Amino acid sequence: MFDCFFPDKYVASTYVIDFEKMYENGVRGLIFDIDNTLVPHGAPADHRAIALFERLKAIGYRCCLISNNQKPRVEMFNKDVQVDYVYDAHKPSTKNYIRAMEIMGTDRDTTVFIGDQLFTDVWGAKRAGIPNILVKPIHPKEEIQIVLKRYLEKIVLHFYKKSLKHEKKVEKSRNLL
Repeated sequence: MFDCFFPDKYVASTYVIDFEKMYENGVRGLIFDIDNTLVPHGAPADHRAIALFERLKAIGYRCCLISNNQKPRVEMFNKDVQVDYVYDAHKPSTKNYIRAMEIMGTDRDTTVFIGDQLFTDVWGAKRAGIPNILVKPIHPKEEIQIVLKRYLEKIVLHFYKKSLKHEKKVEKSRNLL
C-alpha cells in the first residue's frame, strides 16, 4: 500500500554513505536534495558539505543538486561546492530528475538520488526510475508544511521497517532450505 514511497535504502546521514563502494558498483552520477539532506534548512554549504563534494569529485562522480527552492537559495549553497544544479524543481515531478541525469551524462542505471523526504525526494526518484537513498533530516526545525508531512512519513517508515523485518525472515527461511 505504501511501498511506492519506500526508499531503496534508508541511512542515518548523507555523510555515512559509502560513496567509494557505490562508484565501484558503477554509479557515476549523484543527485542531491539540499535542505536537511546536506545542511540544515536554509544554511550555506558548511565544511562537511564542501569536503564531501571535493571527495566525490576526486572519486570521479558527476553531481547535481535538485531543489524545490528558488535560484538565490540554491546558488548560495552551491557557491562553495560548485556542482550542477536545478532549482524550482517541482519534486516529485520526474522532469528535473531526468534533466539532472542529462546534465551529468548519466542514466537510471548509473545514478543515485539522495534526499530526506519521502513524498517529494524519494517518490519523485522512484517515479523517474532512479535508485534512491533516504537520509534522516539533519535538523528538526522545518517549515510547517514539512512538519506536517513528517507525521505521515512516520507512518510510511513504520511499514517500511516492518517490511524489512519480514524480508529478513523470508530470506532466513529460504537459507534453511
